[in-house]
Formats: sequence, C-alpha cells, structure tokens
Amino acid sequence: MKIAFRADASLQMGSGHVMRCLTLADALKAQGADCHFISREHPGHLLEVIRQRGYKVNSLVAPVQPAQEAIKKIVKEAPSQQREPVHAAWLGSTWQNDAQETAAILASLQPDWLVVDHYALDQRWEEALAPHYRQLLVIDDLADRPHRCDLILDQNLGSQPEHYSSLVPAHCQVLTGPHYALLRPEFAALRPYSLQRRQAQPALRQLLITMGGVDQPNATGKVLQALKTCALPADCRITVVMGLTAPWLQNVRELAAQMPWPTEVVVNVSDMAQRMADSDLAIGAAGSTSWERCCLGLPTLMVVLAENQQPSAQALEAAHAARLIGGVSDIATQLPLAAAELIDSDCQSQMSLAASAITNGQGVEKILNAMGVLNA
Repeated sequence: MKIAFRADASLQMGSGHVMRCLTLADALKAQGADCHFISREHPGHLLEVIRQRGYKVNSLVAPVQPAQEAIKKIVKEAPSQQREPVHAAWLGSTWQNDAQETAAILASLQPDWLVVDHYALDQRWEEALAPHYRQLLVIDDLADRPHRCDLILDQNLGSQPEHYSSLVPAHCQVLTGPHYALLRPEFAALRPYSLQRRQAQPALRQLLITMGGVDQPNATGKVLQALKTCALPADCRITVVMGLTAPWLQNVRELAAQMPWPTEVVVNVSDMAQRMADSDLAIGAAGSTSWERCCLGLPTLMVVLAENQQPSAQALEAAHAARLIGGVSDIATQLPLAAAELIDSDCQSQMSLAASAITNGQGVEKILNAMGVLNA
C-alpha cells in the first residue's frame, strides 16, 4: 500500500502538522505501507527531519515569501470571511499552483491514500487532485471549510462529528476527539508508569517547559522570566525542550544559565514521552502536545500561542485537565499565580486524574482501523 502525505512546517506554522503526520506514517510503515511526503521549503521546514525518519520527500519550491511582519499583517487585517489572502500567505502560493505542483508528483505515485494536514487547503484543491489518489484523509482542527474526503480527523477536545456535517460528503467517516489523537506508541507504553508515580504525594522536583518546535513569540523566554518570581522548591530542576529551528533558541539558553534552579535546554529530543512521564508539572503550549501530556496524566499550565488553540485550551480547562494561563502576554502576571496554586494544594493530583481520562494514547490504532490498513 502506498501513502502520500501533504503537510508543511515553517517558522509561522510551527512543526505540529508534519510531526503528527510522521507519527501516522510510522504506524503505517509498521503495517508495510510505503510512505512519501510532499512538503514546501518554507523557512523553518522539516524536510531533513522527515528524511532522517526514513521517508522519501518531494520538496515543493521555496515560496517567494513576504517578510514575516507582512505575513502577520495579512493574517491580522484580512477579514475573517476572506480566507484567500491568509491562505496564500501560509501556503506560500495559491492553492491552484500548489495543486499543480502536487499533481505532478502524485501522477507517478498514484497513492492508495493521500493524507492532507494543511489549513490552507480545501475541497477545491482536493478535487483538482482527485484523479491521482484513491482515498483521502484530511487532518483538521478548524471545521471551517468544505472537503472532498473519505475520512476526516479532528482530534481536539470538544470537536463533534456534527461540526463537519455540512462540510464533507455523506459517505465521509468523521472521527473527532482526543481518543483519536495521533500519539507515538511510547506514550501509551509509558502511561501505566506515569500514572502510577503520580499516585504518591505530589511534589515538584521536575518541571518541563515545551512550547512547540518553533515558538515564534518566544513564550519560552517569557516563561523563564516569570518563573524567577515563583517560589519553586529549592530542589526543583527545569528542562526546556525546543526545536532546532526555534528562532529564540540562543536567547533561551542565555536565560536558562541565569535561572535560580538547574535549567537545561535540550533540542530535538527523541525521548519526549519519557521526559513527560518523569516530570511533575509541565508548562506548555495548547497545541497537539496537549494530548501527549493528557495520556501521561501530566499536570499542565497551558499557554495559547495561536487563535485556533483557544477552543481546545478552554475545553481542557473546563474538564479540569489543565490550567489555562492565557496568551503570551498573560505569562508574566498569570503564571506566578497559577504556579502558586498548584504548588500549595492537591490540584496536581486532581488535574492528573482528569487529564488521564482525556485520552489513553491508542488513537493511531483507531485511525489505522478506519483506513482499513491494520494488519493488512
């Protein structure tokens, strides 16, 4: 079976789309599938990461990108009903050009499944490419545009099949909620250990900070600055996880060296599940890593880095599975208050229990079943 993935990473979009596609690709590969990636060479792309994971990558030409400030201006000022300027900015092209470039690659691949994880692509792009794939899986978080697909996945808490009822064909299977979250197998494997160690008296000896692979607004640096005013235990150790392309990496390293507690900065880790399982508290972005933390019952103070993260973040807080700090501008004032609450109460245990009920880490298996490739 042949599977093609169309997903991008960039300094603006972050790395989440590509990373969750890699998780699915690993599972498909284990079932004997031949996986190929198609990705554009945006600044901050992950083409080498994909290749290092053992996959063939067809790169689309680097876009003629406007300056980052120009992109921000487009996204901020474009009316919400006018998606095209925003999408062209994130895509680095028009959907028509992207479809033409992608079609040239798919024409020779002719995959059994095309997997698309891209907010800038919709039914028009999918229909243009329909002659070149047999079935289509769309991974989405927004429920804000029509699709011509056979399977759609929205792994966010609070998402419901009816959100897509008017956006997909009648035959399309709609999978929603964190029980379908695309987590690597080590998260489910470490879940019993992680939950067991949290049954003891809560302590805060290991703090994990993870704001995504890019962290364009430097939320990590603002978290470290805010933590200096917090009464963390004297024996607390802090670990910061970042991506190699993170533009504020050097700044964060300098801040880490000035922290009152031992603080290490690690890049492109391959043992994130173990690090989360061994941590007592996380301060993290309200993105796809939320489901990793939930699987392991890791209490979390969340920061919203993008508007589309807001609904899931609010749903997680409503479920008492995490504490929402707010946006990046709220870190300085709200983080010390939230940290004090967790340190001085049994909130950690309660949050861990609520988080662990959100997902058990078996989502990939459910997706493989829905694609009809499990044990194929």
